[in-house]
Amino acid sequence: MLRWILGGREAQGTVEKSAALFIGEEQPKNCFTEMQVLKGHFDIVRFLVQIDDLRFASAGDDGLVLIWNVETGDCLFELRGHTQQITAMISYTFIRGRNAHAALITASSDRTLSLWDPDSGNRVQNISDLQSSVKCLLVLDRLDVWLSGGNELCVWNRDFELQCKTVHHSDAGISAMVELPKNFIAAAMDKEIVIFKLSLSGSDIAVMAMRHLSDHRDTIHSLISINDGLFASGSHIGELIIWDSVDWTIQAYEHILWEEPQGDSQSEVKLKQIERSIQHMSSDGEYIVVAVGSGLYVFNVLMKSVVAYRKIAHDSNVLHTMLQEDGRLMSCSEDGSVRMWELQDLPLAAEPASSGFFGMFGTFGRSSKQTGPPAKKIPEVPGLRSLELIGDLIGHSGAVQMFLSFKEKGLVTCSTDHLLIIWKDGELQSQLRSLAVFQKLEENQEL
Repeated sequence: MLRWILGGREAQGTVEKSAALFIGEEQPKNCFTEMQVLKGHFDIVRFLVQIDDLRFASAGDDGLVLIWNVETGDCLFELRGHTQQITAMISYTFIRGRNAHAALITASSDRTLSLWDPDSGNRVQNISDLQSSVKCLLVLDRLDVWLSGGNELCVWNRDFELQCKTVHHSDAGISAMVELPKNFIAAAMDKEIVIFKLSLSGSDIAVMAMRHLSDHRDTIHSLISINDGLFASGSHIGELIIWDSVDWTIQAYEHILWEEPQGDSQSEVKLKQIERSIQHMSSDGEYIVVAVGSGLYVFNVLMKSVVAYRKIAHDSNVLHTMLQEDGRLMSCSEDGSVRMWELQDLPLAAEPASSGFFGMFGTFGRSSKQTGPPAKKIPEVPGLRSLELIGDLIGHSGAVQMFLSFKEKGLVTCSTDHLLIIWKDGELQSQLRSLAVFQKLEENQEL
């Protein structure tokens, strides 16, 4: 295991680190002071999926699926079978007899779906006659089925048998799905959200489209469930919509805008659109973190108010976010870094932001959209706090695609540099090594 002094190397690639967010080598609140580099992939690693408390799977553009042990860093199995890049991956646990078994489902650009046994490394089932590539997967434990989304929505049982499907003719296809109450599913298709209903009659299942929500004006990049009553969607031009999960009405709408672009250059306008694109969202049911271009926004959903924000949290687009149990959060970016943040009381006025954005949870319906230019002064927002950088994990030489937390066992990251890194609590690892030495000495009766 390598010892890593965080903050001690230059920014990755050609991106120059922002001086305002440079944290330096002293990071007392950052426990991730050790890292272990995992090699096995030979192309971009895009997906990480947790299998159980000790194992996870990684997959990407090389078509490989690797099973790892997070404690040792050992590669347990190398799953080969797909001929093109992996487009989606999900794990689930099912009960057979009295024992719980893990399974792994992968989808690829080669238009196949595979079911793997992570205990043996064997491919149990394979479907190769799909009409299009699958872009997303969703397990419905309550109904004991799982769904695949591409140009068609398919419903499968645990034995990989197709139960029903519905065909759509959109070139974009289904890019994301979330489960809603009462056997409904919300699926993102280009600029709209389609609400599907699963109807059960004995052992038969049927699926049909019930409603088309066409309130977005650009491609939807993120679709997540917030809690039993709400879900959220975010688009390429910074539209954030909070939906009611039961009647599918808009509970809040905001078009997130920075300063208006100067000049008439089309490339400049395009750049501004990319900077405010909502690439990822995450929620713990009470809070929601929105990655907007290179910035981060945190909301208290229950209080319907903004908690904190940073318009520039990274030097490039934020690709993945995560809320932690202690109120902290993490983000990773195209700039090659993984950053840790902490909500702190705000002693001074925060940076300027659009007043419309902070009023989003108090507005309902399309009439709440901002028509004028963004305000230059921050409004009085009770409870607003600052989002302070407390850790910067520098180890990858390419864009960090996502991360996976195993809590005290460590944090796993994957990147375009073909590598995975397990970040670990250095103090805890030192204690474990010392304990192992004493146990070994006792066994040898040298103490």
